[in-house]
Amino acid sequence: MDDLRVNGKYRLKRKLGRGGFGCVYQATNLETKEDVAIKLESIEYNPSILESEADIYKLLAGGPGIPQVHWFGEECEYRAMVFDLLGPSLEDLFNFCDRKFSLKTVLMLADQLISRLQYIHSKGIIHRDIKPENFLVGDGRHGNRVYVTDLGLSTQYRAAITDSDTARQWNLPLIGTARFASINAHSGVEQSRHDDVESLGYLLVYFIRGSLPWQGLKATGPVQKDKLILEKKKATSVEELCSGLPEEFACYFHHVRSLRFGDEPGYRYARKMFRNLFVLKRFEHDNVFDWTVLKFLIAQNGSCASKTI
Repeated sequence: MDDLRVNGKYRLKRKLGRGGFGCVYQATNLETKEDVAIKLESIEYNPSILESEADIYKLLAGGPGIPQVHWFGEECEYRAMVFDLLGPSLEDLFNFCDRKFSLKTVLMLADQLISRLQYIHSKGIIHRDIKPENFLVGDGRHGNRVYVTDLGLSTQYRAAITDSDTARQWNLPLIGTARFASINAHSGVEQSRHDDVESLGYLLVYFIRGSLPWQGLKATGPVQKDKLILEKKKATSVEELCSGLPEEFACYFHHVRSLRFGDEPGYRYARKMFRNLFVLKRFEHDNVFDWTVLKFLIAQNGSCASKTI
């Protein structure tokens, strides 16, 4: 595998990670000497998740926080997608910061992530797998920009014929990650734009609290675990979920849960609400995140030498 060249000019260097549908490698463009990322999927996998992901990246191309795909095709027994090499994921950075982000960092992330979802939804796509591992920061000078990745579970959403939830499909399998999935996704209800936005809300609470109420539940297997998570989500009120947090977080969830299948989420409403909170707290919008400060302190003091991302 290490000697594999993709499209004749991309040489694999090292494995970066493995997901449910393939492996991601760092590679070098032998012509430009620039590093890229390559996701590989066995050609035996049918239908191809990677081909669908490449098509969605093509549809979203040029948008803020959307990695550029440089090539897609088959190489030996693999399908390969060559795209921009990015930095660590938000989950990596969360662990680096001892699994707690400050309110300032969470609000700056919220501003970018709401914008990312608004753009993706404007192209008729829903992500369906919102989780910290699927958001990566840029490399080098783009280190303060958050990118959306892993679009393999994304799909086009159906515009509702009416505002009624009767337009939805039911009895569907859970698509996404149970910890951050919307209640509808857990319940087998067809997902729409507001399911992504609900998942994003769980992500923000996770970052500021360090965990969610349905983590650590004891179960005999994945089916029972998903059931217990759904029961806990339903039993946890918005007020309980957001207890101790600024009221804007509860307002966010009340808005999201008021939306029907075909309703467009209030992206501008949510961003303005969190921006007003940012100003109220007298934070400076300097793109200095918690991990930026921590890396600077480590570099200055030479301490925690083993603490890397």
